[in-house]
Amino acid sequence: MTVEQAREVLTIEAEGIHAVRDALGQEFVQAVDLIMACPPNRLIITGIGKSGLVGQKMAATFNSTGTPSFFLHPVEAMHGDLGMVSPTDVVLAISYSGETAELNRLLASLKERTVPVIAMTGNPRSSLAEQAAVVLNIAIPKEACPLGLAPTTSTTATLALGDALAVALLQRHRFKAEDFRRNHPGGSLGERLKVAVREVMLIGEQVPMVSEEANLDAAITELNCKNLGAVLVVAADRELRGIITDGDLRRCLIRSQLLTEPGRKNCMNLAEVMTTSPVKITPELMAADALSLMQEKDITVLAVTDAAGKVQGLLHLHDLLGKGEFRFLI
Repeated sequence: MTVEQAREVLTIEAEGIHAVRDALGQEFVQAVDLIMACPPNRLIITGIGKSGLVGQKMAATFNSTGTPSFFLHPVEAMHGDLGMVSPTDVVLAISYSGETAELNRLLASLKERTVPVIAMTGNPRSSLAEQAAVVLNIAIPKEACPLGLAPTTSTTATLALGDALAVALLQRHRFKAEDFRRNHPGGSLGERLKVAVREVMLIGEQVPMVSEEANLDAAITELNCKNLGAVLVVAADRELRGIITDGDLRRCLIRSQLLTEPGRKNCMNLAEVMTTSPVKITPELMAADALSLMQEKDITVLAVTDAAGKVQGLLHLHDLLGKGEFRFLI
């Protein structure tokens, strides 16, 4: 296969995801509501063949992100494993055709148990869709397989929609970084988030910092030099006075039209630009809690100070996530 052929495959698969995205509607919200309405929100995923393999990955992702889940093989279910399913569970059944015999036989048994079913299918008029409480359409324009036979684009789109569902449930559960850490005690992220902030923060010359007596030109120079998207403004005794971020500079440009006033940026007082009450943390705070705070405040940098407000360091999101070493192994 040439590079151009590989690109064509990726283009077709991307188009499949776009098609599923564009077809998405209120039924997605209904699916989330249905799962949340069945305590303890246990989601059972089932499917066979390639759909079953995708379902197993989905179950792992749901478990990692706060929605208890397990994969149930349709054939094994009919030979005893159905005992794992309770009426308070929700089943997510995956079949692109919607006419998988083994799966539809299982659905009849689930109906007897009044277990609600969410269908992921490319055929909204299929037998699977007719038996489901909610139908999520995973129809794609075509498979990337040149024969149109091997599930390629369809499985990619199904997996992507499963990720979307997992993230939506994560947000409904208000799942936080510390929850992720508890679920990943052996993972690289889990290990990084167990430590105190002092073990991962920047210190000394690494910290972008200027005196409150400096002008804006000096602050921009420091900002560019350290390249962390923020610079701390401190008093002579290192007490934190404020922070200037890239966003502060953008807002300042709009407000004062610095670009059209030559020379003004060289003499502007930092108090006119900086955020005077920046979010700050102590070195003793757990890294997991710092990450949660960043998430809550929608920021990427935190000033680290002691109890007296003296700057001890700076914590950047990249230092929490390992500057490229971090991967979601879920």
